[in-house]
Amino acid sequence: MARRDLPSRRRAIDRFTGAALAGALAALLLGAPAFAAGVREIVGIPIVEDDGSLSIKGQTIELYGIYLPQTERQCRRWERPVRCAPRSALALDFRVRGFVSCEPRGRSEAGRIQAICHVDRTGLSPGEDLAAYLIQRGWALALPGAPFEYHAMERIARTKQLGVWGTAVDAISPR
Repeated sequence: MARRDLPSRRRAIDRFTGAALAGALAALLLGAPAFAAGVREIVGIPIVEDDGSLSIKGQTIELYGIYLPQTERQCRRWERPVRCAPRSALALDFRVRGFVSCEPRGRSEAGRIQAICHVDRTGLSPGEDLAAYLIQRGWALALPGAPFEYHAMERIARTKQLGVWGTAVDAISPR
């Protein structure tokens, strides 16, 4: 390499670095609210709270785009310790085994992180969306700003009378 090529290469590197920094700044300002808030993907083993939120590494995360209606509390007496919670929280707790990967989308009015969370995510598979899981089974409702797929899943669950759309399974009437 000739000595006089060194300054021209240095200028090329400086231009590339400047363009990369400008691109990163534009992505930060125009990108997802998660990056603007300084929060990136949250991965960990969650604890499902009674209100259907997830607690991962000391952070409380609400599933983005859904509402969990209040249902009667049910108890899983076959588990030790016995777990009692609304049915939507129990359904979520049933599905959440192992690591959960959450992509923040913003904050709720209460200041909690709202995120799209997946289980069974690998390098080859996006995993299963937990909010979609609850909607498909009728334990969650899609909020107005939710992805279109959530609204379609809710209509299907309603048509099939699943979860909150179905008949009460707790009421046993004598014959």
